Amino acid sequence: MSDRDGGARTAVKLTDIASRLPAVLADMPIIVRGILTGLLAQPGSKKSIGTVFADRAARYGDRVFLRFGDQQLTYRDANAAANRYAAVLAARGVGRGDVVGIMLRNSPNTVLAMLAAVKCGAVAGMLNYHQRGEVLAHSLGLLDAKVLIAEADLVSAVAECGGSGDTETLTIDDLERFGVSAPATNPASASAVQAKDTAFYIFTSGTTGFPKASVMTHRRWLAALAAFGGMGLRLKTSDTLYCCLPLYHNNALTVALSSVINSGATLALGKSFSASKFWDEAISYDATAFIYIGELCRYLLNQPAKPTDRSHKVRLIAGNGLRPEIWEEFTKRFGIKRVCEFYAASEGNTAFINIFNVPRTTGVSPTPLAYVEYDPDTGAPLRDEDGRVHRVPAGQPGLLISPVNRLQPFDGYTDKESSEKKLVRNAFKEGDCWFNTGDVMSPQGMGHAAFVDRLGDTFRWKGENVATTQVEAAVASDD
Repeated sequence: MSDRDGGARTAVKLTDIASRLPAVLADMPIIVRGILTGLLAQPGSKKSIGTVFADRAARYGDRVFLRFGDQQLTYRDANAAANRYAAVLAARGVGRGDVVGIMLRNSPNTVLAMLAAVKCGAVAGMLNYHQRGEVLAHSLGLLDAKVLIAEADLVSAVAECGGSGDTETLTIDDLERFGVSAPATNPASASAVQAKDTAFYIFTSGTTGFPKASVMTHRRWLAALAAFGGMGLRLKTSDTLYCCLPLYHNNALTVALSSVINSGATLALGKSFSASKFWDEAISYDATAFIYIGELCRYLLNQPAKPTDRSHKVRLIAGNGLRPEIWEEFTKRFGIKRVCEFYAASEGNTAFINIFNVPRTTGVSPTPLAYVEYDPDTGAPLRDEDGRVHRVPAGQPGLLISPVNRLQPFDGYTDKESSEKKLVRNAFKEGDCWFNTGDVMSPQGMGHAAFVDRLGDTFRWKGENVATTQVEAAVASDD
């Protein structure tokens, strides 16, 4: 396949990189800021999401941090509000290592509640607010939260599923009301948090048919800030990033939010995705960038042509799932100058980021990895008679695995058995350990790769990993 056939690129060449390098070098101050933040977040350091946000709030105090409809909140005001919410949680006994469940729709309060939890040293358990019944009960059981912050109209769903146990439930209205008289100063608890501490539980589809809670430490979130915010999106302080993806999802919670915080930019939140209203909302926010996932770009492309296709200010889009076959059509129709496509997983320890704006590729990985032979039925690496795995021939698609070590830790899931299943031990030599992404990737040269397929009992649907057992159960329930 040639590069003009509309599929993934067959090769990324040195000339592709060299011609785009000046644009990257022009953003060097943003890159350095992100990398320094990531490097300072060593496991035992006191660098955390809470302290980094407080630092940014001190630096960019009067700049708008969040926009939502007619609401807007500066960095200074957002930090003060998060501190007040943290005091409310602390008064209810929330401290380091506790879990605060967050079951909120997109709004500034969702971001503030998350910041409040991590400033307490607690773990923010980001619940999918669409969950009901057994699935919600399962998720709540995994969290075992001390406090649950929920929308007022979702409290009944929590009660009906029977999974909340002894968890105290606060509505977001309660949190706002109690927070009015709480102190707005940065809590001492935030300075005690270490980078190695867990910041979030983010739910991802599992092969059991129920979601698994992947672990996100402060260190890994700040590493994402360095990678996506510093090297990938490279937002300017004057930028507004539009995000209509749910904040319980990593693309919003980690990629979008960290990129904005790194640069002192603005995050404009949408309630949800609407193909027909997308550009109108982006225009109303004066958005210069947006986050996408899966088929979002195809849905926009399928909309009838209209004046708003080019009357916006968006120059940059970032996400995963922009199909190679619509890449050029999308960027030309909507006048998009840069695409920061990436590949990453909530529980993974590696990523690809399209730093150089090369069309039809997931980008380059800054970390070591290997493409190995695999069993297409099980998704496991093939082993020889000595029990070792083998790399595929150069340029051939293979199962992507990445080394697990001090520099590339694997935080895994709350369930240790599920975590162990993702590891490939004694792969190339005795004692080594690798993370099995479960994805087949095709190397394109110059460190770049293209996504090919997902293996095992999950599949990609609209950018999400969906368990086949979940589909089977849903079909059976309709019989």
